Amino acid sequence: MSHDDDDMLFDDDAPSQGAAGGPAPWDILVVDDEKSVHQVTELVMGDFTFDGRPMRFTHCYSAAEARALLDRPNQFALILLDVVMESDHAGLELVRHIRETLGNSTVRIVLRTGQPGQAPQAYVLKSFDINDYREKTDLTHAKLSTVFYSALRAYRDLMRLERARSGLRRSIDAITHVCDSDNMRSFCSAVLEQASALLGHDGEGLCASRVNAYAAARQGENLKVLAVTPAFAGLKSEETLDHLPVPVRHAFMRCMRERRDHHGDCWYACYYRTREGNESLLYMTFSEPIGDEERELLALFSANVASTYEKLVQREESAATQDAIIGILGEALERRSAVAGAHVVRVGEIAGMLACAAGLPPALVRQLRQAAGLHDIGHSGVPDTVLHMAGSLNDEQWALMRSHCQTGRDMLARSTQPVLQLAATIAYEHHERWDGSGYPRGLPGERISIAGRITALADFVDAMVSPRCYRPAWPLEHTLEQVRQESGRRFDPALVQLLLAEADALRALYARLPPA
Repeated sequence: MSHDDDDMLFDDDAPSQGAAGGPAPWDILVVDDEKSVHQVTELVMGDFTFDGRPMRFTHCYSAAEARALLDRPNQFALILLDVVMESDHAGLELVRHIRETLGNSTVRIVLRTGQPGQAPQAYVLKSFDINDYREKTDLTHAKLSTVFYSALRAYRDLMRLERARSGLRRSIDAITHVCDSDNMRSFCSAVLEQASALLGHDGEGLCASRVNAYAAARQGENLKVLAVTPAFAGLKSEETLDHLPVPVRHAFMRCMRERRDHHGDCWYACYYRTREGNESLLYMTFSEPIGDEERELLALFSANVASTYEKLVQREESAATQDAIIGILGEALERRSAVAGAHVVRVGEIAGMLACAAGLPPALVRQLRQAAGLHDIGHSGVPDTVLHMAGSLNDEQWALMRSHCQTGRDMLARSTQPVLQLAATIAYEHHERWDGSGYPRGLPGERISIAGRITALADFVDAMVSPRCYRPAWPLEHTLEQVRQESGRRFDPALVQLLLAEADALRALYARLPPA
């Protein structure tokens, strides 16, 4: 999986696979200045397991050594901590460091002492954020098992709550940004993590969708992997059934064939088909059996993901259709334009470049890149004899030529689509000038919309470097010098500075899309 897909993964706190392929162990830190205590603790608890996971011990022989080791939260599930080490209160000072300085409130801390009089139990329990207080003589399997069960169960439940909170935060944040497929994957992963945590089980799995080929032929028969947990992190976004792990592939094939859910004791495969024929598939595997209520929650999640993803695909297709229509209009316009080559495309690219440099919102930048190319759509109302005249225009012809601003606005303003409303404004204002000497209304300065000011500059640049029927093309460097001279008169000075700063990007654009 690429770096861009990192947001599909869950937090590292979720139980993962161990080095040998088994469940990851619980990390236990023993801090004590007596080697025998370390030896006996690991000997007695070496074969202890909790929730099917073994123990892994780390040993420190002083509080100072432990401080150097404790550099990140949730590094250890349980700390068995001696009170008296290099000083009488070294253990207690380490507790304050963990809880207050490091801000680690999840690790379970069990104080152990061989000198109860040095730190009275009532005082320590009241004054320090610890979870248990034991004497070092409590080294039998039965007594240590009680400590381990209590501490690890509490740690596990705290981490489940933390993952649920984290998943909820990510879900809420993702909901506000679900505007494309990548953000949809973030949303699904966050919700899938939350659902797994709220079930009270440690789950691994993935969520996928298959869009009806009639609705979106580009999807074909491929699946779209929308969400994964760490155990499935190697899956790419676009996968075929053949590339899925065998248990998942078999479960999905059966679900699609029978169009219903299937499950075993510790796994669940959910199938949901929308009205449009799009299919949503969810596969989850758990460390222990789940019940009907948990399966119902996962089915609800799968159905909602399917509906949301379907709406997203439809919206993206609608946007693509709009882009195509605008492109066709621009191409039709260019076929009878006095400017040869991909003028409408380049004007859109330059306008988008300037809008981005000016710090406009991304949505407006995208719309402006589309709309700017329609600035001269009003030329459709100007006779060819006037539009392609090589010489000077008389007053009547000039009036016809100037009317293209109003014509373009009238054509585009009929639509309620935001991008075409923006294009109507651009068509009306792209011949206005910063000093107020432009047309059709003679608007000065910032009374001209930012879209009109940007497009006026983009149109001028590309018109200058493009050949016309009455003159050859000008070099880009000469054009930029003309722009500099017109700053404050024809063009917004701030936009001129932004354009000049993008000179290298302009050269790259004309290398990619040269004028005819």
